[in-house]
Amino acid sequence: MTPPMNRREFLRKTSLAATGVFFIGKSSSFGQGKSPNEKLNIAIIGVANRAVSNILGVQDQNVVALCDVDQNYLNAAQKRFAGAKAYADFRKLLEQKDVDAVVISTADHTHAVATVGALQTGRHVYCEKPLTRTISEARIISKLAARNKKLATQMGTQIHAGENYRRVVELVQAGAIGKVREVHVWVGSVYTAPGRPTETPPVPGNLNWDLWLGPAPERPYHPDYHPKWWRKYWDFGGGTLADMGCHHIDLSHWALGLRYPLAVETEGPKPNPEATPEWLIARYDYPSVGGRPPVKLTWYNGERDGKQVLPPHFNNGQLPPWGAGTLFIGDKGMLLADYGKHLLLPEQDFKDYVTPKRTIPASIGHHAEWVHACKTGGPTTCDFDYAGALTESVLLGNVAYRAGKRIEWNPKTLKAKNCPEAEQFIHHKYRRGWSI
Repeated sequence: MTPPMNRREFLRKTSLAATGVFFIGKSSSFGQGKSPNEKLNIAIIGVANRAVSNILGVQDQNVVALCDVDQNYLNAAQKRFAGAKAYADFRKLLEQKDVDAVVISTADHTHAVATVGALQTGRHVYCEKPLTRTISEARIISKLAARNKKLATQMGTQIHAGENYRRVVELVQAGAIGKVREVHVWVGSVYTAPGRPTETPPVPGNLNWDLWLGPAPERPYHPDYHPKWWRKYWDFGGGTLADMGCHHIDLSHWALGLRYPLAVETEGPKPNPEATPEWLIARYDYPSVGGRPPVKLTWYNGERDGKQVLPPHFNNGQLPPWGAGTLFIGDKGMLLADYGKHLLLPEQDFKDYVTPKRTIPASIGHHAEWVHACKTGGPTTCDFDYAGALTESVLLGNVAYRAGKRIEWNPKTLKAKNCPEAEQFIHHKYRRGWSI
């Protein structure tokens, strides 16, 4: 097993990426200059479960390559795309010359190696959220994408394309609730396990376990990892915060122009070295930027003592019954939102409020946005610059939790200034034979 990337090695790689030395392969992107009416040649890495929605989003293009470590999934996808070449190893897929763009829907721990491979060979990339499993991987990817701006990139925060998010952003930015200094974000999802499974059943014949592990440390197969519950384990994912944070914290990042927090501290059960917690509260301090004041954002997930962990505003009657969502608190009122609806509070204070003119146009669709950008060089709304910063912020909550103390963050050096214990959780441990 190779050791975790230290700070010096990280800075070396990211500086090389910024100067172009780290970027290998084609110097110009596939698909650039195509008419919007022409079709892209798209490769799909990961063809089942979360990938189903992503495939639906690009199925009107030419799907020329399919990759999955599970032969059963691969066989089913081949029936749908009979002309596509099939692979178990995405590294072999990236050798296929006619691939313009790649859609990555694998487990979190293989996002970075697949994405870097695709970017290095000049392919446009759509990658599921979170962009990576670790913070250093996210920074390397964002720098690689910045090196070649002809490459269209998009992270799979599909709700970003929804109309409701656009209206919420407009309300916040129009000053409907005044200056916002406080945000609360919560979900009820729970991903947790008591520890590493002890049973060692045989690997199913349809699964290439070694390729599923990819860059992760070796361990015996267990059905709790594949196909669904891998995100409960630190080696493969980051629990509820990593799974849902990029969707829900996206709204406040967008509306308030947030990037990197100055500090993060958490509250939760005693950290388990193997598995993610059943509940977590993460408190982020974001700096003042321009005319916006500093922002305190608090994240809540899971259940404590049989009850969902929620902002205190629910207990004191300030909020109506609500599912997962976001609460913006301004000096003129509050804005409560979820994926599909929003509410200005107190309602009586806003009964005569005139909704501001729409300034954010409707999306053509999250996947369609990316496909169009691949062909024309146009922008996407969740490119790897925006998505990288969002992913880093989300993952910092897990780093602070695992380190067990408040982190004072330096985004320039990717270092917790007051917490050397955090270093091991910021970087990725790559298994021998795997690297980015």
